[in-house]
Amino acid sequence: MHFTKDHEWVSVDGDIATVGISKHAAEALGDVVFVEVPEVGKTFAKGDSFAVVESVKAASDVYAPVSGEVVEANDVLSTAPETVNAAAEADGWFAKIKISDASQLDGLMDQAAYDAFLATL
Repeated sequence: MHFTKDHEWVSVDGDIATVGISKHAAEALGDVVFVEVPEVGKTFAKGDSFAVVESVKAASDVYAPVSGEVVEANDVLSTAPETVNAAAEADGWFAKIKISDASQLDGLMDQAAYDAFLATL
């Protein structure tokens, strides 16, 4: 699993990246009440806002950690947004993206680096 400084996580299987927000981000947001996932077929560049998550505290954009095309969206989140709180780094994923530039993964943090980053916040 890889992480961004914006608290997204990425799990890669071949050329498909499953993307969500980190457990840390979900805890910081509090109770998630709404999630807008991207449409299948949409393409995004690394850093583009591709989803929205709203909680009782705030609304936040979720940024694409890699460039590519959405091949699957987690539609469960539209009716069960609390899944993000319950399992942010598992069943609470937002979308699966077909990666267009695998070299972009090189700039992401592994778990140890992300934990060290969190310690600086």
